[in-house]
Amino acid sequence: MSLEKTPVTVITGFLGSGKTTLISHLMKNAGGRRLAVVVNEFGTLGVDGEILKSCAIPDCPAENIVELANGCICCTVADDFVPTVEALLAMEPRPDHILIETSGLALPKPLLKAFDWPDIRSRITVDGVIALADAEAVAAGRFAPDVAAVDAQRAADESIDHETPLSEVFEDQISCADVVLLTKGDLAGAEGLAKARAVIAAEAPRPLPVVEVTEGVVDARVILGLGAAAEDDLAARPSHHDGHDDHEHDDFDTVVVTTGEVDDLASLATRIEAMARDLDILRVKGYVAVTGKPMRALVQAVGARVRHQFDRPWKPGEARVTQLVVIAEHDRVDEAAIRGALGL
Repeated sequence: MSLEKTPVTVITGFLGSGKTTLISHLMKNAGGRRLAVVVNEFGTLGVDGEILKSCAIPDCPAENIVELANGCICCTVADDFVPTVEALLAMEPRPDHILIETSGLALPKPLLKAFDWPDIRSRITVDGVIALADAEAVAAGRFAPDVAAVDAQRAADESIDHETPLSEVFEDQISCADVVLLTKGDLAGAEGLAKARAVIAAEAPRPLPVVEVTEGVVDARVILGLGAAAEDDLAARPSHHDGHDDHEHDDFDTVVVTTGEVDDLASLATRIEAMARDLDILRVKGYVAVTGKPMRALVQAVGARVRHQFDRPWKPGEARVTQLVVIAEHDRVDEAAIRGALGL
């Protein structure tokens, strides 16, 4: 039995910043490492886990990819996180490296504290925290659905000095990171990239390497094998929530919209775009059954930016249903309005 700790890389980032795409790339380009992946989904529909399992290869087989969809793993340490880690460490052969994809809404620091649990602290270590930042969204300052309204409210009321929840999540992720990967640079352009770098530099508590990546392509040597032991370095990773015994996820809520086949995928994408803009929706992701099409469509939206593609054929006997997870700040979630906007 090896006494060497198994390294774990925590991958965090702004909603839709490309975490799943990065992990898919690492699974295929792990530098000879045998990987295991833990996906912590926010909401009840496990889209990211299924995407990754479709990419499984010998160095990261499907059984090494575990999805936890019961809420934030740092809030369910005893029930979910510790048993999952123990199961992965008991595998033969044991994984050389574990990747944890956090929810886009998760605060990374409470997760790092979970590594101090007696059952696992002598067996795993946080090799590094990788924060992905969507360059276009960061440059545009889209950390709240309506930044102008928040600024106006703050200016009108001197007692309001707190930041919007989404902004705090972003800042906590940057503060906790060892490396920042700047994604979607092609959409941001040179000016947007420069602005995003400036925002990250202003938020970082210490100088951080910032690496531009496209479609998740980065050399594994840049982000794996950092040896950061982040669980022993928490004081250098400040959080808005330091001093709190717990943290709240009530700032955000989800609605799962389920329906049958959809006649026109492009029309649905247009409705998602309008809904995101009109109802201040942060994220939409899920699967769509398109009438007459043998392939299932994967739909993902960050704000009003919508992408869709056919990802795989429907399996024999599989129910052809459409399921979309819609995520927004808590006071922006109106299920009836969401369903009405989607026309489903």
